[in-house]
Amino acid sequence: MMAGTALSIENLMYQYPGAHGPSVRVGSLVVGEGEHVVLTGSSGSGKSTILNLVSGLMDPTRGRVLVHGTDIHALKGAKRDRFRGRTIGMVFQTHNLLSGFSAMDNVLAALMFSAQPRREHDAHARELLERLGIERPGARVEALSIGQQQRVAVARAVACRPALVLADEPTAALDPEHARGAVEMLEGACRAVGAALVCVTHDLSLVDRFDRHRELSELSNEAGVS
Repeated sequence: MMAGTALSIENLMYQYPGAHGPSVRVGSLVVGEGEHVVLTGSSGSGKSTILNLVSGLMDPTRGRVLVHGTDIHALKGAKRDRFRGRTIGMVFQTHNLLSGFSAMDNVLAALMFSAQPRREHDAHARELLERLGIERPGARVEALSIGQQQRVAVARAVACRPALVLADEPTAALDPEHARGAVEMLEGACRAVGAALVCVTHDLSLVDRFDRHRELSELSNEAGVS
């Protein structure tokens, strides 16, 4: 693992259940600290599965994932949860916000994993939401627009100043007019905290926004994966 690397994937494979089930494969992928990479592929190509493997929400059939120098699958139980909470931010396609809770509460929930002193959490969460254009931090998230909910999700993802942010189809619920603006907002939030970003999408119109673009089909066919 070279210095300055946020993510390193080596000969990764996940075999879906069933003797003849499909598999998801990544031969090699290295993402530098602060680098923004977009992975594209068609529906059903395994985009979400790869992010779940990188984040440790799923265990691979074989291979290794190093996040900021740590083999995330070598960590078990609460240790993996704590590492994920401090080191990886996640933006889901459906946002996965805590319904019934405010925008502020959602960011504070993420800060439970932060090394930042608890007495600073309120001010940090409020400042982050304000910077991302949330004028009503006390409003319940279901009372916010889809665009505002996405901003809360991004605030939550970067709250702990993670080394890596993973975004799963972050513009899927937005029309093309607002999609590019949403990506700009996500990238700006990641750059503000120095986080690397790995985004998966089927929308090829967004790829020029990123430092690097890789096709999942290319990654699966690279040497080292059999």
